Amino acid sequence: MKRLLLLEDGTIFEGKAFGAEPDVVGEIVFTTSMTGYQETITDQSFNGQIITFTYPMVGNYGVNRDDYESITPTCKGVIVKEHARLASNWRNQMTLDEFLKRKGIPGISGIDTRALTRKLRSVGTMKAAIVDAEDDLTHEFDQLKATVLPKNQVAQVSTTKAYPSPGIGKNVVVVDFGLKHSILRELSKRHCNLTVLPYNTTAETILELSPDGVMLTNGPGDPKDVPEAIEMIQKIQGKVPIFGICLGHQLFALANGADTYKMKFGHRGLNHPVREVATGRIDFTSQNHGFAVDESTIDPEKLMITHVEVNDETVEGVKHRHFPAFTVQYHPDAAPGPHDGLHLFDEFMELMDAWKEQR
Repeated sequence: MKRLLLLEDGTIFEGKAFGAEPDVVGEIVFTTSMTGYQETITDQSFNGQIITFTYPMVGNYGVNRDDYESITPTCKGVIVKEHARLASNWRNQMTLDEFLKRKGIPGISGIDTRALTRKLRSVGTMKAAIVDAEDDLTHEFDQLKATVLPKNQVAQVSTTKAYPSPGIGKNVVVVDFGLKHSILRELSKRHCNLTVLPYNTTAETILELSPDGVMLTNGPGDPKDVPEAIEMIQKIQGKVPIFGICLGHQLFALANGADTYKMKFGHRGLNHPVREVATGRIDFTSQNHGFAVDESTIDPEKLMITHVEVNDETVEGVKHRHFPAFTVQYHPDAAPGPHDGLHLFDEFMELMDAWKEQR
């Protein structure tokens, strides 16, 4: 069946339907990942977004039980040049088409994703819609332009109730802003006893648990839309070690007086080189964010920039000068992507040990 991709600026792309059937509206973005489409689609940082894959074929190894980053993905749609109708892999359980149908996510294949990506790089991300070719396009464009994208994205994807992930090691509180399961996997590998809490958890609730450390996870949207988390961070820093990832990094920066801004088209992919300022070490990283910390607003008396993106020099990591706390903009847990940043989880373990010895 023929379907159309409508962009807010009036551009129309024609393709073929796969996945689920509903018409959808969302923010259209692109990812340069060459693999890992299952992890990408199930990453809650893509909440409300239509994902364009720049790699020409997607779906060739199917979908399996091991690579979920969340159980219920909340992206709006999937756009590919070509989707593999047959999947060949020993772990395969279903095709990408079957998976999207089960999750209610529409897809379009046959799109010139190169031209689409060039437009997004030139103009920036924008609203888009996936509709049937038979629909009234005048009406659909009116609807698209009138749509106001939601601001409560973190509330949509965060857990509503606390839950444990038992371990025998350090007690770590994980504040869920839309976490990837791979963060829990990495902490569990280090035997941490985890308690996952909602995004709007108070500082008092966290400190009552007497944690050895607090993890601030990734998540979708504008960090300024989560003011309760900023207040919570201000109250716990200095009282417990903190490690922040992606949205957690941005929230930590806001809590310490810095500002954030919306990027033109963001960083989404697996090949972003990041330089550690102190050593010059380059890590290739997995990234998925549309907002960044404004370097010019960082108070050097409070925060030290630890990492920068090689390509555009954006801030990729900070460390507090007085409190046991550090954050990175990228995903050290990978999933998908290179594992260059896994050492940061070990550094978090060492930070908690050092903090415990000082007390």
